[in-house]
Amino acid sequence: MIKFFLMVNKQGQTRLSRYYEHVEINKRTVLEAEVIKNCLSRSKDECSFVEYKDFKLVYRQYAALFIVVGIDQTENEMAVYELIHNFVEVLDKYFSRV
Repeated sequence: MIKFFLMVNKQGQTRLSRYYEHVEINKRTVLEAEVIKNCLSRSKDECSFVEYKDFKLVYRQYAALFIVVGIDQTENEMAVYELIHNFVEVLDKYFSRV
């Protein structure tokens, strides 16, 4: 199950966040800061799947934008990785030049 969806720029600013289970506002900011730090600090040669606390992070970079999805341990990482790509393709078709 997807726990959250984040769109973050290279400077670490959250551009979009969507949570699919209740998380308090102050915990969200701490969670986002840690997740962003973990994903942005990784090199392009490293895997796009990261174990973090009690869930997994699946992220993908498109130019200056990182899309990060938090999932539980039972979810398929490759399916979520493909979901991110399909989401970006839909945005590109709808808005053009995403």
